[in-house]
Formats: sequence, C-alpha cells, structure tokens
Amino acid sequence: MSKLIKRLVAEEEGQGMAEYGLILALIAIVVIAGLTFLGPKIRNIFTSAGNSLNS
Repeated sequence: MSKLIKRLVAEEEGQGMAEYGLILALIAIVVIAGLTFLGPKIRNIFTSAGNSLNS
C-alpha cells in the first residue's frame, strides 16, 4: 500500500495539463469580466465611428 502511495505522489505526468487548464480558465474569466465591464464603452466607440463614416 505504501508503494502505491509513493508512486502516486511521485507521478507528475497529468499535472502539467491540469495546470494549463487552470491557467486557461483563469484567463477566460478575466477576459469575460473585462468585456462585461468595457463592452458598453467599446460599443459606443464603434457606434460613434460608424455614425461618423455614414455622415
């Protein structure tokens, strides 16, 4: 039993992918939060630019 526990603790193959997944999820949360807060301002900028081009 102790050999199994030592082997599981020493095994690090799947940890890299899990860490990349957590980093990707964190980046996605930050991007979504940023777009939620800045979305209306960005929309207003593009709307005013479009209106200027149409005039």
